Amino acid sequence: MARYGKEHKQATRRRIVEAAGRRLKRDGIDGSGVAALMADAGLTNGAFYAHFESKEDLVASAVADQLREQREAFSTQSLEEIVRGYLSIEHRNDTEGGCPSAALLDEIARSSDAVKRAYTHGQLAIIEDAATRLVPDNPESARAQALGVFALMVGTLQVSRALADQRLADEVLEQGIQNALALLATNGAEGRI
Repeated sequence: MARYGKEHKQATRRRIVEAAGRRLKRDGIDGSGVAALMADAGLTNGAFYAHFESKEDLVASAVADQLREQREAFSTQSLEEIVRGYLSIEHRNDTEGGCPSAALLDEIARSSDAVKRAYTHGQLAIIEDAATRLVPDNPESARAQALGVFALMVGTLQVSRALADQRLADEVLEQGIQNALALLATNGAEGRI
């Protein structure tokens, strides 16, 4: 039997994590079994334990990866672009390709400490990046402001996704944009807002 090199194993793990990130956001953590997660990556169940200790290990890796990708995408945008893009109709309608917070937050809250730690670490990195773009009197205030705006955005997106009335769902997004931008403007956001 041929052995694969370290690069092949890393590439395979990466493929599993990326596929799992999409599936988890679409079907949820509880709605995504190991067999489905591995099939999405084009692999069999037997390959799972060569890469992960448990499903929770894979979930933690996928959550961390999704937040890293989100952070990288946000790094090239102004705060206003982030708010408008996050609370867009396109983002709302793209659960699989969208924010892991809006898609998985309730399940992450009931997950293992490892999953919660992965989420906390990734989320704090995004919050710290946003806080550095704010210019309030002190860094603690900037961090609190960034946390508040992000929580507003996630909640707004979740409510909009849950509504059956499409017009109302769109209004929720628009009001969320206005509220987030007003919070940023009144508290001294940098000129890039």
